[in-house]
Amino acid sequence: MVGALLPHTAFGSFPHHLIVSSCRYHRGSPKFSVSWHPVISTSDSFRKRKFLNASNWLCKSKTIIFSSGGDSGDIINDGDGFSFGRGEVLEVEEDELFEARKALSEARAKQEAIEKERDQLLEELARSEAKLKEYASAIAHDKELAVSELEAAKSLFNQKLQESIEGKFKLETKLVLAKQDAVDLAVQVEKLAEIAFQNATSHILEDAQLRVSAAETSAAEAAYQIEEQIRNATEGTIFSIVEQSKNAIEKALAVAERAGDHAEKAMASITDGASTVDEIASIQSQNIYLQNSVNELESQLLLTRNEVDRLKLELKQARDQANAAEIRAGNAEKALLELQESSRKLALEQKEEIKSLLEKMKKDATERRKAASKAFKAELEAIKSAIEAAKETARSKEEAYGRRCEALQRSLRASETASKMWKQRAEVAESFLSKEIPLSGEDVDAIYVVNGGRIDVLTDDDSQRWKLLSDGPRRETPEWMKRRIRTICPKFPPRKLDVYEALKTESRTLDLPKPDEVWSIAEEKLIKGGDSLVEHVIEKEMIEKKRKALERALQRKTIQWQRTPEQTKLEPGTGTGREIVFQGFNWESCRRRWYLELAPKAADLSKCGITAVWFPPPTQSVAPQGYMPTDLYNLNSAYGTEEELKHCVEEMHTQDLLALGDVVLNHRCAQKQSPNGIWNIFGGKLAWGPEAIVCDDPNFQGRGNPSSGDIFHAAPNIDHSQSFVRKDIKEWLNWLRNDIGYDGWRLDFVRGFSGGYVKEYIEASNPAFAIGEYWDSLAYEGGNLCYNQDAHRQRIVNWINATGGTSSAFDVTTKGILHYALHNQYWRLIDPLGKPTGVMGWWPSRAVTFLENHDTGSTQGHWPFPREKLTQGYAYILTHPGTPVIFYDHFYDFGLRDIIMELIEARRRAGIHCRSAVKIHHANNEGYVAQVGDTLVLKLGHFDWNPSKENHLEGSWQKFLDKGSEYQIWLRQ
Repeated sequence: MVGALLPHTAFGSFPHHLIVSSCRYHRGSPKFSVSWHPVISTSDSFRKRKFLNASNWLCKSKTIIFSSGGDSGDIINDGDGFSFGRGEVLEVEEDELFEARKALSEARAKQEAIEKERDQLLEELARSEAKLKEYASAIAHDKELAVSELEAAKSLFNQKLQESIEGKFKLETKLVLAKQDAVDLAVQVEKLAEIAFQNATSHILEDAQLRVSAAETSAAEAAYQIEEQIRNATEGTIFSIVEQSKNAIEKALAVAERAGDHAEKAMASITDGASTVDEIASIQSQNIYLQNSVNELESQLLLTRNEVDRLKLELKQARDQANAAEIRAGNAEKALLELQESSRKLALEQKEEIKSLLEKMKKDATERRKAASKAFKAELEAIKSAIEAAKETARSKEEAYGRRCEALQRSLRASETASKMWKQRAEVAESFLSKEIPLSGEDVDAIYVVNGGRIDVLTDDDSQRWKLLSDGPRRETPEWMKRRIRTICPKFPPRKLDVYEALKTESRTLDLPKPDEVWSIAEEKLIKGGDSLVEHVIEKEMIEKKRKALERALQRKTIQWQRTPEQTKLEPGTGTGREIVFQGFNWESCRRRWYLELAPKAADLSKCGITAVWFPPPTQSVAPQGYMPTDLYNLNSAYGTEEELKHCVEEMHTQDLLALGDVVLNHRCAQKQSPNGIWNIFGGKLAWGPEAIVCDDPNFQGRGNPSSGDIFHAAPNIDHSQSFVRKDIKEWLNWLRNDIGYDGWRLDFVRGFSGGYVKEYIEASNPAFAIGEYWDSLAYEGGNLCYNQDAHRQRIVNWINATGGTSSAFDVTTKGILHYALHNQYWRLIDPLGKPTGVMGWWPSRAVTFLENHDTGSTQGHWPFPREKLTQGYAYILTHPGTPVIFYDHFYDFGLRDIIMELIEARRRAGIHCRSAVKIHHANNEGYVAQVGDTLVLKLGHFDWNPSKENHLEGSWQKFLDKGSEYQIWLRQ
């Protein structure tokens, strides 16, 4: 028995196969036995059915056909009285065999068409083999990528684990050293306290003893001097009185002798008979003289007595003074005793305070040690859990990749099987069609599949059988089956002719899923299939968040942008080179909960093409705007709380926006006064003193080194030459980067200190982007702006150069020139070398162009940009090199949002970046024309100009924006 089997996958999905076999003759007529037998079937509802033309098959004579088709109740008549159905025997006459031979000759005529179909099938087979090879190579490449990524992830986690272990050892070493330092410090403090107590008490005692001895000495000297004075005065008085008494007595004796002599003479005269009257007169005169002398002596004696009384009084006063001196000496001795007692009590109190302080320090050190150990253990546990979670994630990904690879391998094997079946079908069809079947000969069995279960018997064109064979099954294909069939057909996106349209399309490519997309695929499959990895799929988001937090803590990694390769390179001075900064506040923003208002705008800003948002100063400040900071670690400001700030920064990160923090490093407001009433003692975690303030600050009596820049007179200027100041600032900046989430800095008032310190701070904090505010006056003459502003932009370039190019700076020169140039003075926009006249003409990659900010505009209005020229100004800075900044008021309050979005789109389409070349074609009173890069031309002004009419501008140019006399922009096609 010879037969051929065509599998159902070669011709379509059919529920049965037809067996044609030869049987014995009955009543002289050949009989065919046709029976339907079920074949092994799979789900064929997803495949298209292909029906074969029954006229293409050859049949043998002398056969009996039995039919047991699926439609058991159907009976088909051939017009000659014959019928066939389930279990019936059909009698076929000889004339029908002749007609079959005739139909056979007609079938051969159609063999060429079948050969063409065969060629097409072979071509499809070749294409399917090519696709299979492509799929196999893609699977192998994807597998290699997955393996390499897993190896990289493993090596990264091993490296981080090693680093964490090393960090643990370092922290333990530091902890041991800190313990030793604390013990040494406590011993030194105790010794110093004892020495200070001894020095203080000894000094006080010595001073008191010296004072008492000095008082005793002075009292003794005073008493001795008083006694000497009294003695000298008494001796002199008595001596003078005695001398005077002696003289008086001697005079009285002399007078008495003379009186005696006169009396003797008188007696002699009497006796001699002299005159008595004369003698008596002389005696009386002498008596008067003697009486006068006695009176004089009495008066002198009275004076002497008075003198003696006076001396006695002075002696009494001297004794009173001596008694008072003794009393004072006693009081001094009592005071000394009291002083000694109070000193002893004070010393005891100080000793108790020192002991309590030492106990408190020991307790605090123990608590800090315990807290640090606990925190370290918690962090270590978190790291371990994160590593375990990452390992589990990697393992889950490996399993998912393995399942996916197995599924792809099964698909590949199924495709290979289908390919083999296609080959078998082609070979069978070729051999079957090319084989000549004789009418007589040995009976042969043929097994083949045809027309969806219909009997493949060649009949004439008028028969019902031919109608069935040509029209297919009587019943139409159900709608649900049609939908299933349509879902199998691949849907390719429409072909994109425009590059921008192709980049903007949302259609998916035929690339295999990326590794970070496997989770979503696995989640769908696992949730439906109930796999054991459902738990890990559900917890995927939490694990990913922990992993990202761990990576940020270990690497301080900046957000990686999923864009072109040149955009992924980040430099502090330029960012990606394609940044567009948005100043997210104005001068009045501090009056509201600003972080809560700014966070919802993140999605809109990202949609408009913004890449970085400049935040207001975050620290606690004397002024609500934040530019007079006090405690740098206190982030509860007028704009909101620290938690609101973190939420706002996180919202920016979810929209792929950089968050730039406004940090004030030049000055800081003190929180305490010095003993002489000067506010120069800082509070908070960074409790600096006057040594952190520059010595040439005239208002705050700093004891640091001279300033390396200009003085800001409203607050103490920080001395950045001090190593402890730089260390504290670098730690603070890293805290803002790691804990708060800032990606870069806007540095306030950088004129106040050297750019070398800025370089050190930037290298330590590693920001994605940094901008310095170097703002000073331009050159004016007679009230008008000078054309040559080279000196002004040279000062800005010098500061950028001092930072080593690690920071960019606001292009204040360009802003000042635009104020005048846009009023029909466009010649100011070109320098003698043909370059732009601002910083962008000399160092465009470090120039940050702007029109207004919170100082120049807003409610302050120190230097407002002409409002009627804002659109021209933004057309200039958004189409030129450098990094443009968009002000909040202009974008949301002035109604310029749509205009700015159009200009950002023009910048993006033209590929303008911070280093794009500028070629200026016209710059006069009528207008300004410049080609930026290779694909954009900007025209400002009212004169007629078109790039298509210029011979030196090659290519086809299409007008992208037309705002009349304000500006026009063309893009090269």
